[in-house]
Amino acid sequence: MKIKERKRDGVAILEMSGRLMGGPDAEAFDEILKTLIHGGCRNVVVSMEKVRWVNSTGLGILISGYTTLKKSGGELKLLKVSDRIENIFIVSKLYTVFESYQDEDEAVRSFA
Repeated sequence: MKIKERKRDGVAILEMSGRLMGGPDAEAFDEILKTLIHGGCRNVVVSMEKVRWVNSTGLGILISGYTTLKKSGGELKLLKVSDRIENIFIVSKLYTVFESYQDEDEAVRSFA
């Protein structure tokens, strides 16, 4: 998995690509979040547009990130989740936890 980071209107946008499956991915994602929080950025949008697959460990990475940001007074929201991955969120009931958007402008504005 690869993660590209950029900021827009005070919101960090993390563009993920590849397979979200744990291992080194978990550590990389956690480090990015900690760096953002220490830098004062607590609102994060994770773009899933280029993520081809998520396993249970990958879901755990997202849940951990959500919890980390929530504890620091921030939020994690998802962007452009594919139908295939959205089905995983529905089956696991995680669609009730994560706010998800198809439009980046809308996702960024949702923090206001």
